[in-house]
Amino acid sequence: MVRINKGLGKVLKRQRLSVPLTVRKLAMLSGISPSYLGRIERGERFPSASILRKIAGPLGMRESELFSLAGYLSPDSDGIEEGEIEYTGGIDPYVRRVLSSEPVEVQRTVIGILSMMKSIASALKERKND
Repeated sequence: MVRINKGLGKVLKRQRLSVPLTVRKLAMLSGISPSYLGRIERGERFPSASILRKIAGPLGMRESELFSLAGYLSPDSDGIEEGEIEYTGGIDPYVRRVLSSEPVEVQRTVIGILSMMKSIASALKERKND
């Protein structure tokens, strides 16, 4: 895991420098603390999907690119575009209760992760059937 963290961190730093942005400027644009961004770039922390979403735009990258680099999506996946996630009423009451106690950002992150997992499972099922 450390190797992945450092590799992703190096890519993020390289991209930040090529834009060009300072860590402070990226922090300001993304709403993430400069110290946390530094830890990600050094491979000391692994960014969540929520963090990747926040830094994608300022870094000039698509969310799906970052998700793929972080291992949240397979490299050949098209990713999740804005508006693709649908919210339905057919949710288990326990899940609804647990999620309702979390902030909206956490809820959206969980739904995004579940949607990615669904897409990956669907792609694997299609490959298996081919």
